[in-house]
Amino acid sequence: MNDNSLVKVEQLCRYYGALCAVNNISFEIQRGEVLGFLGPNGAGKSTTMQMISGNLAPSAGQILIHGMDILDQPRQAKAHLGYLPEQPPLYRELTVDEYLAYCARLNQISRAKCRSAVNAAKERCGLTAVGKRLIGNLSKGYQQRVGIAQAIIHTPDVIILDEPTVGLDPIQIREIRTLIRDLSREHSVILSTHILPEVQAICDRVLIISQGELVMDDTIAGMQRRMEATALIVAFRQPPAPTVLESIEGVETVEALDKGRFRIHYLAGQDPADTIVKSAVADGWGLIELTPERMSLEQVFINITRTEPTTTEDETAQLEAGTGGVA
Repeated sequence: MNDNSLVKVEQLCRYYGALCAVNNISFEIQRGEVLGFLGPNGAGKSTTMQMISGNLAPSAGQILIHGMDILDQPRQAKAHLGYLPEQPPLYRELTVDEYLAYCARLNQISRAKCRSAVNAAKERCGLTAVGKRLIGNLSKGYQQRVGIAQAIIHTPDVIILDEPTVGLDPIQIREIRTLIRDLSREHSVILSTHILPEVQAICDRVLIISQGELVMDDTIAGMQRRMEATALIVAFRQPPAPTVLESIEGVETVEALDKGRFRIHYLAGQDPADTIVKSAVADGWGLIELTPERMSLEQVFINITRTEPTTTEDETAQLEAGTGGVA
């Protein structure tokens, strides 16, 4: 494990009876990195997050936090983690200051340093003005900020955020995204989310899990390359036969749409647009449309996770609540 690698997951598995919810997952997280963790409902995201945070024992495999095995040295390893579950662990009857002081003591921050730790967390999360207010009287956006503040109050190396923007309005979402990017300057962040634009906006790298298996590990730049155009929409007044278009160098397949319109799929790096234009002029096809068709991040996600999971999120939750898991 190199100096910049703060989390190392090796061959991680989790079974609930005969069901394999997480199957042989391995990855690393580098210092200062925002890692997006994606997958359809029931894919095993929350189970994986719970194992990394030490709230659920793996059936097999190893999790190293800052070089320490989370099973062999749980206290030392967890001291380097901050965790915000999907439902923030808030006490609504406490003020923000009371709650954060309580969290500071839970994280073994000395009484002498407690006030400065609370103030620093409030400042980082934009909570300075609401320190005396009851958490139950705050908006959902501010409650989410309080949840993030408790996760960072002990300045951990790694922050795990499970769906941190669910239920927020667009302005609150933008504020939380800005906060996460700011946190990444000093911490590594694991972000589980269903919101694909959020991944593009704030993540450096993306993991996609489907049916308990890791099906993609790529940088945002790599994701952008996957989204590059590999198809053209063309239309002609005097359309040629599809076989003529298929004979153009680089063209893979030709899909007939409505009258005179085609979708032309081509090999990466072999855009046939210039050849199509020249042929249309030379042979009198009457080219009236030529539009590159880019693949959206949503389409990339759907293509990678095309097979539906056999276990729903509700079924997984019921299994987690039961006693049939293999630890």
